[in-house]
Amino acid sequence: GDVIHRMLTATQYVAPLMANFNPSYSRNSTVQYLDNGTVFVVQWDKVYLQGKEDMGSFTFQAALHSTGRIVFGYKEIPVPVLQISATQHPVKAGLSDAFMILNPSPDVPESRRRTIYEYHRVELDTSKITNMSAVEFTPLPTCLQHQSCEMCVTSELTFNCSWC
Repeated sequence: GDVIHRMLTATQYVAPLMANFNPSYSRNSTVQYLDNGTVFVVQWDKVYLQGKEDMGSFTFQAALHSTGRIVFGYKEIPVPVLQISATQHPVKAGLSDAFMILNPSPDVPESRRRTIYEYHRVELDTSKITNMSAVEFTPLPTCLQHQSCEMCVTSELTFNCSWC
């Protein structure tokens, strides 16, 4: 969708490996996706880091399942992720979510100030990202999975479920 604010792209991401990749460097580099209705997969195949092509190519993917499960798969990681420079582009691996609120500006009443609230982030230990490795995220139960008030208030989740 539209980028409403540049900082949202820094705080809202599903990133198996975010770095300064240049998919146009090689004819063999591709970024492909597949959606079969139950899983959406994005694969970065033989992509190179901009200006660091001599490091070798990276191949990895993210699979987002309709159940909420997320799997990051790493096939080819030619160098330790900790050696990737973050000067041109952030280097991240993990999940983050945020939302933006438009507040009236106290200085100019007819204008609005954008405030971004990052409310959840899971950062992977990038030293663990290696060839032929994977990370799986499994969603925890939530109150929203219940279909009625009775199911909600009698829930045996480990927290107080009371949406109704």
